[in-house]
Amino acid sequence: MEIDFMKLLFEFIGGLGIFLLGIKYLGEGLQNSAGERLREILDRFTSNPLLGVLAGMLVTMLIQSSSGTTVLTVGLVNAGFMTLRQAIGVIMGANIGTTITAFIIGLDIGDFALPIIAVGSFLIFFFKHQRITSIGQAIFGFGALFFGINLMTSGMAPLSNLASFQELAINMSSTPVLGVVIGTFFTLIVQSSSATIGILQGLFSEGAIDLHAALPVLFGDNIGTTMTAVLAAIGTSVAAKRAALTHVIFNLLGTVIFLIFLDFFTTYVAYLQASFNLNPQMTIAFAHGSFNTFNTFIQLPLIGVLAWIVTKLIPGEAIIVDYEAKHLDPIFIQRSPTVALSQAKSEVIRMGDIACKGLDETYLFLTTKQPHHATTAMKIEGALNHLDKEITKYLIDISSKTMSEVESAEHTSLMDTIRDIERIGDHFENIIETIEYQVTNKVQLPEEALEDINNMFDLALLNVRQSIYALNHIDKEEALTVLQRENLINQMEQKFRKKHIIRMNEGISDATAGMIFVDIVNDLERIADHAVNIAEEVLRK
Repeated sequence: MEIDFMKLLFEFIGGLGIFLLGIKYLGEGLQNSAGERLREILDRFTSNPLLGVLAGMLVTMLIQSSSGTTVLTVGLVNAGFMTLRQAIGVIMGANIGTTITAFIIGLDIGDFALPIIAVGSFLIFFFKHQRITSIGQAIFGFGALFFGINLMTSGMAPLSNLASFQELAINMSSTPVLGVVIGTFFTLIVQSSSATIGILQGLFSEGAIDLHAALPVLFGDNIGTTMTAVLAAIGTSVAAKRAALTHVIFNLLGTVIFLIFLDFFTTYVAYLQASFNLNPQMTIAFAHGSFNTFNTFIQLPLIGVLAWIVTKLIPGEAIIVDYEAKHLDPIFIQRSPTVALSQAKSEVIRMGDIACKGLDETYLFLTTKQPHHATTAMKIEGALNHLDKEITKYLIDISSKTMSEVESAEHTSLMDTIRDIERIGDHFENIIETIEYQVTNKVQLPEEALEDINNMFDLALLNVRQSIYALNHIDKEEALTVLQRENLINQMEQKFRKKHIIRMNEGISDATAGMIFVDIVNDLERIADHAVNIAEEVLRK
């Protein structure tokens, strides 16, 4: 029988493209319709490894991508919001969650793919409500996934009659490592283990490959998907690199274990197929689910060992910012709004101290240009954003209770102070980005400009520290000192701008260096303004 290779190729790559589009739309639709709470799920429900596994499973089922969940986890670790041990549990759960796609394919409802696509398209094009559109996206992706699989399976059907492919299948059956390599390599190219496992389901359903050869390919697919997280970890913190490496080790170790017991695992999968009368696609789905579930249960007690291994392989200090609120106990809101306000104030003071640490790290980055100071400062800025939301929510809950006039004034004052501290974080983030631009473009500031920035930075930082101290101790003298120093800072800014113009006119400083100087000075002046706002709140008491 003559094989039309062009038709085979076109149906395969076209089906693969539609399949990948289906996964994208299905994941995005589910994610949008479920609401933007994925990061919060990972952020909150990882207090122990088992909860981390469940959180990883849930998020991966929603976004239809274990790589996406792992990249999100690496980002949280990089931001200092998640420890390595917490991240390992999430990564394990992501590996289980990603198997849902294979089970969906195993439903074998490809004959209804086009009507499903039509329903999804109608919901997308004829309804303007965001939630209905998101549901339409998910339905369209669901249908496209099956349509793509049908095309790929149709395209791959002639391979079972191709002598060279039959020889490759025999080699994979007798040399399982070859199957692992092929699965790994192909997933590296496609960047989706769901897609490569879908292809494997198609090949198995057409009889082009037997179960003993298919399972090592499946193991390799799981190894290949780790590359996305590895790429995402490039240029990130030590902790984020460790999280990505853990994903690789987890799947490598699982593959080694299951290769050792390949004959037993093959017998187990064949038993499932026979006992439950599974179709070929569902057989591979159960194999995929079993592999990742068993692998997780085997390695879950070894989280400490995995963390120790990656810590040894990637040495260095992992920076973890303690961003969780310490004083916001909800029980005080019910029992005593007065005490709850006091607790909220303690958390605001703590938030102010954290902002001062962020400014310290920003100053160190300015003077040393060492990237780890920028990384730490950015972690702190993220912590300030988180505390802003947590304290604001706590204060809103307090506002539902009866308060005296004095308590209401204190409540308003704290709300305003939170905004000011959060804005201080935004401004030192701007300074970091400006310095990074300076370093990337190799811009040199004149010595006089650097000295001016250092002097202004010292005063701005002193003002922030003093305003937080004044707030903590209701010290009006300290607050007045902050206001008086603000006049000096404003004068400095005007003076420095004039000196900058003179340097530009004399050719001492170019336009790019001038822009960097002005941006930093402007952000420092705004930081000092927010410190004054805090001091003024103290003077009103």
